[in-house]
Amino acid sequence: MDRDEKYMQMAIEMAKVTVGQTTPNPSVAAVVVCDNQVVGLGVHVKAGEPHAEVHALKMAGEKAEGAEIFVTLEPCSHYGKTPPCAQAVADAGIKRAVIASGDPNPQVSGRGIEMMKESGVEVKTSVLKEEADQLNRAFFHYIQSKRPYVRLKSAISMDGKIATSTGESQWITGEEARKDGHQYRHQSAAILVGVNTVLMDNPKLTVRLEGGGKQPVRIILDTHLRTPPAAQLIADDTAPTWVFTGSQVAEEKIASFQSSSHVKVIQLETEQIEIDDVLSVLGERNITSLLVEGGATIADAFVRAGVVNEMVIYMAPKLIGGKEALTSVAGKGISNLKNVEEFEFISSEMIGKDIKITAVKREG
Repeated sequence: MDRDEKYMQMAIEMAKVTVGQTTPNPSVAAVVVCDNQVVGLGVHVKAGEPHAEVHALKMAGEKAEGAEIFVTLEPCSHYGKTPPCAQAVADAGIKRAVIASGDPNPQVSGRGIEMMKESGVEVKTSVLKEEADQLNRAFFHYIQSKRPYVRLKSAISMDGKIATSTGESQWITGEEARKDGHQYRHQSAAILVGVNTVLMDNPKLTVRLEGGGKQPVRIILDTHLRTPPAAQLIADDTAPTWVFTGSQVAEEKIASFQSSSHVKVIQLETEQIEIDDVLSVLGERNITSLLVEGGATIADAFVRAGVVNEMVIYMAPKLIGGKEALTSVAGKGISNLKNVEEFEFISSEMIGKDIKITAVKREG
């Protein structure tokens, strides 16, 4: 690892801590270096607050004059809730900027780099780009598609079962795997289940990590609005709950749910809920990432719609067996192999006694 990579790795490790909590903004960190000494550190911690470069430059103070800055994402070049960071870098007297990821937005991509170059800042790009890109995979997808990045999570036995033939599913995987799954809730803008999961398990879908965590918007797909008003997702106001329903549900029934300020019923124009319509609505509402934790039927709907970007599987060293036992993706499935989308395994690791496998959709 050379010098530039060393400081960029430092910035990447800082940014990892904030993944998910900056939504709908990306996770970004910056390091200011003067005479081979770190003089400024900064991370973007929340949308609407100062960006990483601003924090790092403020810490560096006068030492930023003639220094270098290492940033995990191309500094912004436009006025939003904060001024352009590219201009702030130049105004601080930074002589050299090292960048990992470029801005994926085609309307602004490269403009931050050009703004710094025009101000006399030497710019180097694509340092540890692959690692930095992984930090903001969901954000990049959202920027380019205007729809959330979909992560499908499942806990299975070695033979692919998520429950016994009698429906018993708690717990297939160990406590360590379940805790790890809560990290994905913390990192996601929203978490989704179907109404059958609500009726059978009555979940809260909240983040339960030591020290707390960011609560995602809780989403229920419920065509006929069968969700009981006493369900925990309705009664518990820890996080917002959005219920998607079909066009045939009566206004009076919808109105009965609207008394709770944290509950919204979103009625679609079609009788049956279409996954594409749901994702479009979520994109319009700035939901950048979606964790699908619903049952096998919901998983099948997302798979058949071709919208799963990432799959996370926790596999327990158990064999359940039985053709009546549920698999992680049930329903109709995809009938022809030529229509099956390919994924690429990117990691596997032991979580307690279980194996965690992560795969992302192969692009192109």
